[in-house]
Amino acid sequence: MNPNNRRSFLGQAAAAAAPLILPSSLWSAETPANERLNIGFIGMGKMNSGHLGNFLGRSEVQVVAVCDVDSTRRENAKATVEKRYAEKKDGNYKGCAAYNDFNELLARKDIDAVVIATPDHWHAYIGIAAVKAGKDVYGEKPLTHNVHEALTLQQAVRDSGRIFQTGSQQRSSKEFRVACELVRNGVIGRIKTITTSFGDPAPVYNLPEEPAEPGLDWDRWCGPGPLKPYSSVLSPRGVHNHFPAWRMTREFGGGMITDWGAHHIDIAQWGLGVDDSGPVEVISPGANKKRGAQLVYANGVVLTHGEGKGVSFYGELGEVHVNRGKFELWLGGKRVHGFIDREQDKGTSLDREVVLSEREFLKDAKVKLYESKNHHDDWLKAIRSRQRPICDVAIGATTVISCHLMNMAYWNDASFKWNPQTREFAQGGNPAWLTREYRGAWKV
Repeated sequence: MNPNNRRSFLGQAAAAAAPLILPSSLWSAETPANERLNIGFIGMGKMNSGHLGNFLGRSEVQVVAVCDVDSTRRENAKATVEKRYAEKKDGNYKGCAAYNDFNELLARKDIDAVVIATPDHWHAYIGIAAVKAGKDVYGEKPLTHNVHEALTLQQAVRDSGRIFQTGSQQRSSKEFRVACELVRNGVIGRIKTITTSFGDPAPVYNLPEEPAEPGLDWDRWCGPGPLKPYSSVLSPRGVHNHFPAWRMTREFGGGMITDWGAHHIDIAQWGLGVDDSGPVEVISPGANKKRGAQLVYANGVVLTHGEGKGVSFYGELGEVHVNRGKFELWLGGKRVHGFIDREQDKGTSLDREVVLSEREFLKDAKVKLYESKNHHDDWLKAIRSRQRPICDVAIGATTVISCHLMNMAYWNDASFKWNPQTREFAQGGNPAWLTREYRGAWKV
């Protein structure tokens, strides 16, 4: 199947009366090289290194290009790909290209989809460019750097007809889905409050300048953001095995509010059933505070950024607590099912406690949420079926807007009312907070 025929196949799948969804048992078999999806990767830091390793193990895709503004990272990624395929001795493989400029990667007609895992301030610009180039996208969370970008990217995806999976992978973990189904089906009664636990909002850029690094295109790294003095805290030289702290600068990220907050607020809103709306009011905890900001929803539920167990739903009849690898269901003041760790909960497991909760309380559930067992699988299935994935761009937009609103409360010591339908301030707030000043040609 040549590149044009591959695109024809994808287009026909969108128009077919019965969507083409390949079962996982078939996907696990070896896929002929000329029928694989060609994938490119943009931003080859720690996060995309993980994604790359996952996709290199899948026969239904072929990695053909990587991109990074650091020459060492991109050449390392290129070598990783070519070594892996050489070991498989695939005679059809033509090699992996490595680019400094993502536009060169997106211009290739033979690339069907891209995985974007750059710093946050690049997410929207590259995502928009990708869907306009006809690529399906797996885009890391948080979806964007600001509210304006979230709305613009969502519209671009809809206009293009492309598939966009936001990398909020907790939606593809069973403990989070079951927790939200327990809430949505009223098992703990009417929800009164929610607590989400994660770290601090980001300060302004205050890092000392370091000597420029050879092989790093720092101007392009800064891109749509301001051209700040170089710091290895933001972009460590070469290959590294940690998450750099660029997110802890307002110019390039949103602190832990758009890091773990993007994960946990996403689950809170899934449990509330507000994926298509969001909060109606935002309350500041007071000047210079790092905890206590609140999101208020139309049904009166108040979500508080505090200390706790991850995502905690408090209802009239009980509580549900969920985090990665952790789950608890409380009813009438008693712990009915739960797993925190092996030491505390010897003799049981996370899977057992989640399954028991599901069997006991959800066997006749009226609300059944979208079930995905693997975030990457779900994206690939969506590409073939042309149906929206579990964390479509619109869901990513609702989540990240809530995160940005919370940051506004912290950064400006401001409380205000919000219209989740028009995505505008209803009372208070400053429209300038919804966007940013863009540098040069990199304007969203």
